[in-house]
Amino acid sequence: MEYDTQTRAVDDLHRAVSTCKDDEKIADGKATVERLTKLKYELQHNRPLTPLLDDGRRDVADYNRELNALASPTWFDVSWLYAECYLYRRISSFFALSTHWKSYDVFARQKLSTFVSSRPAVLELAAKYKQLINQLKDNVPHTNTPEETEDAEKLLFSEMCEICLWGNATDLSLLTALSYEDIQKLQGAEARKTQEKNILVNDLPAAYRTLKTAQNTDPKGERRVDIVLDNAGFELFVDLILAGYLLEAGLATQIILHPKSIPWFVSDVVPADFASLLNALANPQALYAAPPEGSDEAPAPLSNQEVTDLSFLFEHWSSLHQEGQLILRPNLFWTAPGSYWRLPSSAPDLYEDLKKSELVFFKGDLNYRKLAGDARWAPTVPFGDAIGPMGPSSGIRILALRTCKADTVVGLPTGEDERLKGMDGGGGDTGARKWAWSGKWAVVQFCDGKA
Repeated sequence: MEYDTQTRAVDDLHRAVSTCKDDEKIADGKATVERLTKLKYELQHNRPLTPLLDDGRRDVADYNRELNALASPTWFDVSWLYAECYLYRRISSFFALSTHWKSYDVFARQKLSTFVSSRPAVLELAAKYKQLINQLKDNVPHTNTPEETEDAEKLLFSEMCEICLWGNATDLSLLTALSYEDIQKLQGAEARKTQEKNILVNDLPAAYRTLKTAQNTDPKGERRVDIVLDNAGFELFVDLILAGYLLEAGLATQIILHPKSIPWFVSDVVPADFASLLNALANPQALYAAPPEGSDEAPAPLSNQEVTDLSFLFEHWSSLHQEGQLILRPNLFWTAPGSYWRLPSSAPDLYEDLKKSELVFFKGDLNYRKLAGDARWAPTVPFGDAIGPMGPSSGIRILALRTCKADTVVGLPTGEDERLKGMDGGGGDTGARKWAWSGKWAVVQFCDGKA
């Protein structure tokens, strides 16, 4: 359990309250600070979890029903998954029950700062993306034969998804390969093999075949792709890069983004983060020319070309959103306390809706853990088995993009877990799966629930 979550929340809200002029809003903010401080005390001293107060959201009864079934456990005597979900849901209730701070996100400042700190990657990727999108729009011939074009398109899809996979850990060498010309140079290149060596299972070819087959079968029809989002900031930026590419390449005609409904696990995307990112791109000079927090020294201003590249992203993504090709669709299920095994019974409307998608991307560690029930699976158990009712015959095609940050991992080849444990720092000396804690290793796993 992370104690600093509450500390960050308290500090952020206290800072916001200190800038207020309205006495009622100040008093309301201070009362919310007191509730956050009390929650931190309860956690640190292993007090029993208490029922959520009714803040008007439908999920209160679900949380409290499960808490009652657990016989009112203490913080240190309950599963990690329920405790963490309960923590963020309870923090959310403090704001929902306030008068003047209902829509305030205590993590928003931190999420935006990760985007600002990723300036070099943002600028390089923006330039490459603009070049690629214009190339796709112009439909300029890139290669000599259809086979070469097909190979380039496969590799480009993989590059886009791998940028999306690594998120804030993106290797900038990936960003050099976003044109068909450069992609051709990558085929069989040693650099690409090096980039992929930390992806333990890579089902991107199967995912590409799924989308390409749908495109070839019904090129004029509606073909939807869904992305269950993870983190805001730079990671949301690269998710939108992927979404824009899929649309312009014709691999999808509509992208549904699934953010969380409430501030969640500090950095997860809520709808306001999408608007915040677009606003930042609409006026990038103001964002990037401002001195960093705690410093009086302003960074170098953006060049005219950099402003143009970022403005292109704003215009492109705003247009896709306005035309209904890029849609945000939050659902309370994504912030429920249990695993995604419960989707068919807990959120049947969402379950049926996801069946309409050609492919559903699940981003990040928490979404992966929830897909697999956060269970202690043997690492060789097939991915389709571990995701239970979301697996074969579910009617949903799933692609999980996950950098490993916890013990839960499935679908590995026989002996791979042992090999990784035997590496320096891998945990073999203790029996723990330490290799899976750092985010150095990743899995990209596909399950065709429509097969």
